[in-house]
Amino acid sequence: MLRMLIFALSGLLVATGALAQQPPSRPPVNRPPISQCQAIAQTMPGATFASFQSSNVQLAQANGKEEVKIQYIGHSTFLITSPEGVTIATDYNGVYLPPVTPTIVTMNNAHSTHYTPYPDPAIKYVLHGWSDAPDDKAVHKLQVRDVYVRNVTSDIRNRWGGGGLLKKDGNSIFIFEIAGLCIGHLGHLHYELTETQYAEIGRLDVLMVPVDGGLTMGADSMSRIVKRLRSALILPMHQPSALEQFLVTFGAQFKIAYANYPVIRVSMRSLPRQPQILVPQGM
Repeated sequence: MLRMLIFALSGLLVATGALAQQPPSRPPVNRPPISQCQAIAQTMPGATFASFQSSNVQLAQANGKEEVKIQYIGHSTFLITSPEGVTIATDYNGVYLPPVTPTIVTMNNAHSTHYTPYPDPAIKYVLHGWSDAPDDKAVHKLQVRDVYVRNVTSDIRNRWGGGGLLKKDGNSIFIFEIAGLCIGHLGHLHYELTETQYAEIGRLDVLMVPVDGGLTMGADSMSRIVKRLRSALILPMHQPSALEQFLVTFGAQFKIAYANYPVIRVSMRSLPRQPQILVPQGM
């Protein structure tokens, strides 16, 4: 309820400021949106996104449509469908294919099961979680209708060289801001997050987390990240064989449930009050 109230008040403040400073006939063009996930994670007195004075600022989400659909496809691939019909496939590898050609795909190259060099050419936006330029990192801030996609990079172990070698910024945590929800996909996360990364991520209402017993991180380490992010809805992915080991690391403050249907429907209004680990069908 508090999140919904903050979201409503913040959206009202921004909308009121925009109307007062900008004629309706001249909407902002080609300007990056303001991340609600980062702003609402701040304390209310410091929520500066609600008082921006620039006419170039727009909200990432500003419509009244609510429901987001999430379907687990396999491994680390989810199909996310926005209220306006924008479709996203996470960690798209060309093997676990969603039932529709997605508008947007995200990828991570820690392992070949998390990306493909040959995506369907009909996909409009292919977002790599890594940069091919040396000493650089991927930066995404993409707005497609009612979807805003951004990323936070993290280091990975070199997939060929063993645990001691690093590929700096080789993984991206992709964050999807849709209908007021902040949905995060941890990708192929190998290390616990830093304070800077937690701040860059901000609030996550829905968290897609890899469980695999150590291919990414061990169950204890991964559960610490989940508890710190304090998401309302947690969707495990990656390796079904490691699921039980992951679930036993949580106490009574987390509810554990199993999805009754392939498509999970979620909105700001339907988020569980108690943190819930919801095991999707197929996991």
